[in-house]
Amino acid sequence: MAGHSKWANIKRKKAKVDAQRGKIFTRLTKEIILAAKLGGGDPAGNLRLKTALEKAKEANLPKDKIERAIMKGTGQLASSNLEQIVYEGYGPGGVAVMLNITTDNRNRTAGEIRHIFSKHNGNLGESGCVSWMFERKGLLVIDKEKAGVNEDDLMMLALEAGAEDIKVEDDVYEIFTSPDDFTDVYKNLEEKIPVSEAEITMVPQNTVKLGPEEAEKAIKLLEKLEEHDDVDDVYSNLETDE
Repeated sequence: MAGHSKWANIKRKKAKVDAQRGKIFTRLTKEIILAAKLGGGDPAGNLRLKTALEKAKEANLPKDKIERAIMKGTGQLASSNLEQIVYEGYGPGGVAVMLNITTDNRNRTAGEIRHIFSKHNGNLGESGCVSWMFERKGLLVIDKEKAGVNEDDLMMLALEAGAEDIKVEDDVYEIFTSPDDFTDVYKNLEEKIPVSEAEITMVPQNTVKLGPEEAEKAIKLLEKLEEHDDVDDVYSNLETDE
């Protein structure tokens, strides 16, 4: 899980860059539409929608855009036919890459993603070529300054709530759960501790560490994929120094 934690840190820093470029609004709007489409328009009974709305508010997505996105998801307003796709491939040095994509034009997106891989010394692969290297997990991120408890107490609370593992990073705690227990663990912890992020993620079972030159190329590829409007999540088994 070490590789995931370090890449998660990169993702959090990258999110700030995306916001500056204005692309995060598009991603958040699509996520709200999909969340409402799959689980209904009431965040009280739809954890995915609740999480998407919290991220939208943090990013200052206008209220009217949020409301319209929910209405599109529930079918009250017409919307483009969005679909979710998983793309898999390899980056420099054989690094495994998985992408969660949301698009209204599968052919266009496939061509653009393939071009990014090719331009940055990678290859878009067939379905299943790297997914076996990852494990689906629930992830809860807790800010150390806002936790209100020490590491030992947090670990006890997390394990009692049903968590599987906890990792300590520089400024956050990362709590991992099984996908089935994710919602219950989130609800139990949220009553006691503020949760900064909550999502279902893909954790590499083994990580790859490259030399400085190859690692820089791999990170460049991951960053370019992150920047694409249709890419929701980028997962990799790359392990790199901060």
